[in-house]
Amino acid sequence: MKKKHFVGVDISKDVLDLSLIHVTTYGTFKDKKIKNSFSGFDQMLSWFLKQGVKPDDCVLCMEHTGTYGLLLFAWLSQMGIDYCVEPGLKIKRSLGITRGKNDKIDARRLADYAYTNRAKLETFKLPSTLIIQIKQYLTYRDQIVKIKTSLKNSLKSHKIYQKVSGISTITNEITDQIEDHERRIKEIEQKIIGMISTDPQMKKNFELATSIKGIGLVIASFMLVTTNNFTGFDNGRKYACYSGIAPFEYTSGTSIQGRSKVSHLGNKRMKSLLSNGANSACKYDPEIKAYYRRKKSEGKDHKLIINAVSCKLVNRVFAVINRQTPYVTTYQQKII
Repeated sequence: MKKKHFVGVDISKDVLDLSLIHVTTYGTFKDKKIKNSFSGFDQMLSWFLKQGVKPDDCVLCMEHTGTYGLLLFAWLSQMGIDYCVEPGLKIKRSLGITRGKNDKIDARRLADYAYTNRAKLETFKLPSTLIIQIKQYLTYRDQIVKIKTSLKNSLKSHKIYQKVSGISTITNEITDQIEDHERRIKEIEQKIIGMISTDPQMKKNFELATSIKGIGLVIASFMLVTTNNFTGFDNGRKYACYSGIAPFEYTSGTSIQGRSKVSHLGNKRMKSLLSNGANSACKYDPEIKAYYRRKKSEGKDHKLIINAVSCKLVNRVFAVINRQTPYVTTYQQKII
């Protein structure tokens, strides 16, 4: 990245801490604190100009902080200013041994990280408004599902109470709430389908993904969001790594001969969804069902097989997306 100025941005709910470093004066930081709002962003731009920094000659580096940074991302994208969003753990491990922590120090460490890794930095591209809308609805759906699950667990205990107390109003109210949440979940799913249908290519990719047994509405929608409509990943292997389901070798010379294992740094939500899809595929997909039985007969653990099936599903999805044709189930003939 051929930039002369690197800016570390520590994001919090209300304020942003900025730290500016120049390639010719490495080790010297200039700091600024602004509000996390449009007025604060305008103030940041004025500060850049006072420091002799042209917006197109600098790059901002920040950690991924969820919704707190979304407004800044949108503003930077609109202004055409380059910025990168890095995982917090990646930044932490790159710093080595550190002492002390506050917002100002964190901003300086982000600026130093951007300068040190300038050859490997990749600018962040904000997803389309449609992708962000779908993601918000998926998050809302997850929240309602959690509430519904909590109510179901509560209903079980109150039914036991009812046998002794004789009170039925509580269980009736909880049952009504569960039914209401189920109705809201279905409404959200219909809205998600409606939004996907507004984009022809996204609709096509959604239909291709759901042509695979084990890939339903929720998994396909999450894959659309996390891959930015299948433009953010080149192949299924990379997405499997992102989801935390790809096994990696663990050996060194002759002294360490560990078994291959997955990384715990993947997207745990996506991994959980793919595991659910894999369990479904083991029941309804003849080929995967036979694969599961064969591996089980070999003494393989259930979780290990499900993880392998999850990788198969991901590779199938990327295969149908790349060739733009639905998945076709193949049946093996038994030769007598």
